[in-house]
Amino acid sequence: MKVSLIVAVDAESGIGKDNDLMWHLPKDMKFFKDKTSGQIVVMGRKNYESIPKRFRPLPKRENVVLTKNKDFEAEGCKVFHSLNECLIAYENEEERTVFIIGGGEIYRLALEEDVVDEMFITHINKAYGADTFFPQFDASKWEVSNLFEQPIDERHDASFTVKQYLKK
Repeated sequence: MKVSLIVAVDAESGIGKDNDLMWHLPKDMKFFKDKTSGQIVVMGRKNYESIPKRFRPLPKRENVVLTKNKDFEAEGCKVFHSLNECLIAYENEEERTVFIIGGGEIYRLALEEDVVDEMFITHINKAYGADTFFPQFDASKWEVSNLFEQPIDERHDASFTVKQYLKK
């Protein structure tokens, strides 16, 4: 089983505000969609509920929701009550990657429990006044490579760089 994490962070490591995305960056959204299509996406309940209903569950992916609420159900999704329980369920998965897609609490858990093999982080060169942040991590434990850069243009109000982090 391979566990990847995918996230976009603003200049202050912000990932969201009022349980919503703060930016509209089509090339980053396409990267997310292309990277996670056909894979397993793991998200917290609040993150799941922040996705507009017409996009839930995320198409062409196996959707997993983590919640402590034993009564929570999400149509078309698997529900687990801990990250560990989820990872045990997929421990023999060899075809697909398990993608941690947020939110803040789920990212923190995955990094604290040291279960992430690879990260894809979009670094946005603008601050958006977030109230939810990506956790700090020890960059020295990762090999970093730039995948691509996107300048400001008519479709993107901020420039960004997408980086891949591989665990050393």
